[in-house]
Amino acid sequence: MSHVIDRRLNGKNKSTVNRQRFLRRYRGHIKKAVEEAVSRRSITDMEHGEQISIPGRDIDEPVLHHGRGGRQTTVHPGNKEFNAGDHVQRPQGGGGGRGAGKASNSGEGMDEFVFQITQEEFLDFMFEELELPNLVKRHLSGTDTFKTVRAGISNEGNPSRINIVRTLRSAHARRIALSGSSRTRLREAKAELERLRREEPDNFGDIQEMEAEIERLSARIHRVPFLDTFDLKYNLLVKHPNPSSKAVMFCLMDVSGSMTQATKDIAKRFFILLYLFLKRNYERIEVVFIRHHTSAKEVDEEEFFYSRETGGTIVSSALKLMQEIMVERYPSNEWNIYGAQASDGDNWNDDSPVCRDILINQIMPLVQYFTYVEITPREHQALWFEYEQVSESFAESFAQQQLVSAADIYPVFRELFQRRMVT
Repeated sequence: MSHVIDRRLNGKNKSTVNRQRFLRRYRGHIKKAVEEAVSRRSITDMEHGEQISIPGRDIDEPVLHHGRGGRQTTVHPGNKEFNAGDHVQRPQGGGGGRGAGKASNSGEGMDEFVFQITQEEFLDFMFEELELPNLVKRHLSGTDTFKTVRAGISNEGNPSRINIVRTLRSAHARRIALSGSSRTRLREAKAELERLRREEPDNFGDIQEMEAEIERLSARIHRVPFLDTFDLKYNLLVKHPNPSSKAVMFCLMDVSGSMTQATKDIAKRFFILLYLFLKRNYERIEVVFIRHHTSAKEVDEEEFFYSRETGGTIVSSALKLMQEIMVERYPSNEWNIYGAQASDGDNWNDDSPVCRDILINQIMPLVQYFTYVEITPREHQALWFEYEQVSESFAESFAQQQLVSAADIYPVFRELFQRRMVT
């Protein structure tokens, strides 16, 4: 009898497999709906996923059916009208089913298929094909993550890890080794007993002696145990250090007086999206929050997003503080360092060249990737043009983009952190 064993992780929820196949098939529609949802609602409002609509024409399935003509044999239960061999008149071709309502001479439409995706599925589609650029494995001191791997067979171990096949194979080999000679003599003794009974049936002394030898050899063979503690074999599992990459992201946000409330909201939404992306996709990631106006200060997550402090604008204060923290806590030979800066572009007159020099000489040589987002509908100012010089010197690890409205956040975010092709 054949047995089918379902070893899928979702064995008690078979529809999940069909759901994943459906999501893969209509990935384009879902990604478009996710992009629209991100632009029209708060980034933190993810508890209920998103409702996706797919036009009915896009979910039509091909149908196989018998064409007209040919010979067909069918059996209809409860047939009281026809007998075998009767000729049945071919039905007239043409119309299909008819609706009950009346026709209309105006309007057109098509039903849509609507379904709900979960929060996890929503985030999967939102962060699909995104990654931190230039992430490499650094030397990890005192790593505390391990991965359990198979390491062969051991003679000692936990009973739950016993290897039945290897154990029975070892027991069979031991029985052959201990009783092999006895089995050979037993076969020879049985053959000799058959010969005596056939050729010398009156030789009772030799027959009885041979029967006693057979009984002695059989008893000796049966005394060999079927399974011995020596035969037990166990699957050996060992813990290997799991190398992982440590990374730190510096979030620098301008909270000066030139930043309007709408501009600050866009900056906060950009950093919330970045924070969700980092915490969801990377295990060993630290985030350093820095707010600045005329002076910069390292703050926690709560103060970064909700503090109402404001003032003048000196952007270099945030870059100086970032460089100090890098040197003090995050050596570049052990950490992948990233930076993300959001500002409206306004800066003190003589401070923009200072920002350029700090980036080129002190920060960019040590970081994997730095991105600058300017939130303004106006023309670019001095800071943007100074950062263009940084981009020319570090084209692979520096990027800058402009945000005009909240609808631009997600497209710009995807462009900044799009997965690069490895060459």
